[in-house]
Amino acid sequence: MSQLLLRINNVRKSYQTKEALKGVSLDLFEGEIVSLLGVNGAGKTTLSSIIATLHPATSGDLEFQGKSIYENLTAYRLQLGFCPQKPNLSLNLSLQDNLIFAGRFYGMQEAAIQERLQILSQQFGLTPYLHQKAYVLSGGYQQRFMIARSLMHSPRLIILDEPTVGLDPHIRRQLWDVIKELKKNGITVLLTTHYLDEAEQLSDRVCILDQGVIKLIDTPEKLIADFKEKNLEDVFVKLMNATEQN
Repeated sequence: MSQLLLRINNVRKSYQTKEALKGVSLDLFEGEIVSLLGVNGAGKTTLSSIIATLHPATSGDLEFQGKSIYENLTAYRLQLGFCPQKPNLSLNLSLQDNLIFAGRFYGMQEAAIQERLQILSQQFGLTPYLHQKAYVLSGGYQQRFMIARSLMHSPRLIILDEPTVGLDPHIRRQLWDVIKELKKNGITVLLTTHYLDEAEQLSDRVCILDQGVIKLIDTPEKLIADFKEKNLEDVFVKLMNATEQN
């Protein structure tokens, strides 16, 4: 079995009048893809934001390789990549300069930056566009570049927030191949998505959230078999319908 990478232990998040997370516990292992699923307001974005250190937990802890991330947030962030749903590229910089800036942000040496730049541009098919401004890219290539940028510092864990939303079906499939390649390279991927076919195709496990609690965690195959359905989308619909009736 793969090594435990990140342990999310009884994490709660409260806002003024709402408890968005109600004691969530989840383990992420090296080199696996885990999808967070749930309807709007289920807690997916809140949980991924806490893991990404964009927001603090109200209570509970996150342990990266056995140590609380809050003991040294900087060290944890050096092992973390985050790809937001909406592109936040510096549009007036070339792709190359965007990558160089990302490398410098993480304190990389210039030689290491140039090496990673070449590796990532080849891996993601970006070499012909390196000297062009970011705004010339299509939606699919912008998302491809966003993932590449989040990998600049060689993180162990990457969070992909709705990486294929709004993209044409064939572009979505191309990005699926990119995400599968991350797993092959031993990177742990936490994926939030509304596309159930995407979660079914990519995930080692899916985590279904509902009203701030985890309803189920299992492999797509096991869930489909247990619920006696044809696909993960039918499982999800049955589960949400049952929740609404209770």
